[in-house]
Amino acid sequence: MAKRIKSGLKRRRQNEVRRLRNRSVRTRVRKSVKQLRTAIAAGDVARVKELLPRTVSVIDVGARKGVLHANTASRTKSRLAGQAASLLRSAAP
Repeated sequence: MAKRIKSGLKRRRQNEVRRLRNRSVRTRVRKSVKQLRTAIAAGDVARVKELLPRTVSVIDVGARKGVLHANTASRTKSRLAGQAASLLRSAAP
């Protein structure tokens, strides 16, 4: 039977708290991105204008908290902004 080392037990507790915190942030990022992509696919210009800044902010929070790598966050924001810009250009009279 393995020894119960105090530092190991504490590390497990810390990892569990961090895992739950990271999961909530990651879920929030994914939901925001999915909502924006759905709005872009539907061609809903008003909804895209509303969701884009909010989604970029949520992605930035994920990167700042270390849940997303900085380059991953930047790449995702860039692609979403490009898709939104393309939709807004095509919708302009």
